[in-house]
Amino acid sequence: MIRILVIDDEPLALQQLAAYAKKIPYFEIVGQCLSAMEAREIMDNEQIDAIFVDINMPDINGMDFVRSLAAPPIVVFTTAYSEYAVDGYKVDAVDYLLKPFSLDDFRRAAMKVKKRYELENNVGMAHSSQPNAIQHTTTPLPSANNNDLFLKTDHRVVRVDISAIRYVEGMSEYLKVHITDQRPLIVLLSMKKMEEHLPPYFLRIHRSYIVNMRQVQEVTKNRIVMDKDTYLPVGDIYKESLSKYLEDKYLGR
Repeated sequence: MIRILVIDDEPLALQQLAAYAKKIPYFEIVGQCLSAMEAREIMDNEQIDAIFVDINMPDINGMDFVRSLAAPPIVVFTTAYSEYAVDGYKVDAVDYLLKPFSLDDFRRAAMKVKKRYELENNVGMAHSSQPNAIQHTTTPLPSANNNDLFLKTDHRVVRVDISAIRYVEGMSEYLKVHITDQRPLIVLLSMKKMEEHLPPYFLRIHRSYIVNMRQVQEVTKNRIVMDKDTYLPVGDIYKESLSKYLEDKYLGR
């Protein structure tokens, strides 16, 4: 099931969004929110895979809300104003529903969410005959001492000290590799391939994040604290492996 939030400051519009979402068999509605702030509270405590969010809302609009998220879920924007469409795709929204939209319009957007979700989580890939970017990514090359990786980025190959990698962030078919004291590297690679070439102290904590546990400052129930400005969410399906890692390292009663 794909866990979603529907967000709109107009109660009737929110009610319609929820009614449409309930007709999608692979959607689970986690919350119905009348504001971005209400949605943020839920996202701080729940694993959310996708949001359907209105752009025109008071306090903080939907576009700014998505830009403010450290780890945005899959996004579908809704609005009555077509001029926002281009901006919507700039923040990697999978679709844009122009009000008033029909159930068929919503179903088409829902299918795009499903395809993106399956792509990012490698769901159903083994039986797919269609080529895609993830299946054709370049494998990172280990160095002779196994402490480094060579990653291809911007038509060049860069040596990276594995221990200096802070975390890896999934960005559709690309990865952003965050490295201590240098700019992130953007590489065409799948999360699965990267996981295979990292040592055991790197953990997958979310569909969009792999973390170097040796650089973690603090762990709470639903997030990882890397530093005072960087908080990463912990996905529900990864909590068990995180707990096991912590239990093996934990000293105390």
